[in-house]
Amino acid sequence: MKNGKLVLEACVETLEAALLAEQNGADRIELCGDLSVGGVTPSKELTEACLAALHIPIMAMVRPRDGNFVHSAAELESMKTDIAYFKSVGVAGVVFGILDENNEVDLERTAELVELAKPLQVTFHKAIDDTPDPVLAIEKLTQITGIQRVLTSGGKATALEGAAVLRKMQAVAEGKITVLAAGKVTKENLAEVHQAVGTSEYHGKLIVF
Repeated sequence: MKNGKLVLEACVETLEAALLAEQNGADRIELCGDLSVGGVTPSKELTEACLAALHIPIMAMVRPRDGNFVHSAAELESMKTDIAYFKSVGVAGVVFGILDENNEVDLERTAELVELAKPLQVTFHKAIDDTPDPVLAIEKLTQITGIQRVLTSGGKATALEGAAVLRKMQAVAEGKITVLAAGKVTKENLAEVHQAVGTSEYHGKLIVF
């Protein structure tokens, strides 16, 4: 929460949408490529165009492909390269998630990527919703220093459906990691979602549109 106001993060895949989000009052953007598959790493061209044009912080997605979040050694190397690039051009932070073969958070590889990203902000993304127990997963993530927030709908399709889980996640992460609530959060239902969820930060494609 910023000065008593909710922090709104708009999820965008074009420069036009990023500029409109800023104009409409977004506090931050998550920049992605191909939102039709849930977002992948944005192109360098798009990243640099947004950095040149925007005045609000940019969180860049680091996701080498669509599908699951169990990444191969080659994909991990690709993620490291992307993080190093984003760090070099000056985005505010990066957004990634990595799971093991059991769909649990891969703490070792996550810690490696967080360390590489420093001093950038880090959001662990909705990969956490694929874990068997998002509450336990966020508790494990609090062991890693350098993760600012977790993007989640509490393992459900929408933030409203996941509200009870999101509240539990906040309770275990309190003071260490911010729960960035997502899942069909829009400008129209934000007040209702906030009443149910009670976190300080919200994320969505339509959050300011």
